[in-house]
Amino acid sequence: MEPSSPNDATIRDLATRLQTRIDRPIVLVGMMGVGKTSVGRRLAQALQMPFSDADEEIERAARMSVSEVFGRFGEAYFRDGERRVIARLLQGGPGIVATGGGAFVQPDTRAMIIERGIAVWMDSDTATLVERVSRKDTRPLLRGGDPAEILARLKAEREPAYALAPLKVLSGNGPQADTVHRILEAIDTWL
Repeated sequence: MEPSSPNDATIRDLATRLQTRIDRPIVLVGMMGVGKTSVGRRLAQALQMPFSDADEEIERAARMSVSEVFGRFGEAYFRDGERRVIARLLQGGPGIVATGGGAFVQPDTRAMIIERGIAVWMDSDTATLVERVSRKDTRPLLRGGDPAEILARLKAEREPAYALAPLKVLSGNGPQADTVHRILEAIDTWL
């Protein structure tokens, strides 16, 4: 018999206990396709806190897509803007912030997130990431190559930086509620 997924009441009870203990943003970090945005929205709903997606905020500020920013100005320009946007989001008090896959790899951005937020590394196996990112063609770093190969390389390169996050949870193929529950449990233990 398979273990059952946490039900809504279990998640709600844990989230309610945590609401008053969380005094700064929960910042989700990890590879593209791991589910930071979709799980982040559900986590924000469970905790009754605001949700922000750093990439969406960058697009709003730049008035163009992340792909367009990369294409027109390059990665260094994008990372500088990303750092400024995340700095602004970290000033907003308790809430959930989903970052882009490369944000936490940048030393200045990572230090700021660790100092001002609760960094949660969402991890997943490469096959799951490949399956998830294949659903849309908006990832500038995956253009011009084999997504599986690129993701495996990026994952290997980025894991040492992601491992500096104080919390790590697995984001598998199961329901998003499972990942939300794992994040809540990790934060509960850490606080």
